Amino acid sequence: MLKLDSGNVLLKPSHRRQLMSWLKRAIRLGQRIGNPAISIIMHRVGRSVEVRADVAGQMGTVAFRSRQNDWKDATRELVRMITSYLHDRMVHRLPA
Repeated sequence: MLKLDSGNVLLKPSHRRQLMSWLKRAIRLGQRIGNPAISIIMHRVGRSVEVRADVAGQMGTVAFRSRQNDWKDATRELVRMITSYLHDRMVHRLPA
């Protein structure tokens, strides 16, 4: 399950589709290890954008955070962290 809260960051529908395409691999990995709930929150802080994600599964909740000047850079970095975490859980056969 994926929940996106864009907060005070204005995203066009094409940006939302782009974000969902970046998250496809993470969602697929999550389905293999038990469908963890992924919650993404975006906020503009001054000139930068802060993106936070919580991945809640059977083992508990893990929080990720990225702060960059552009929403794309911050989100891309966050997606890499989430994907890496879920891949590690899948390889070691631990629930997310």
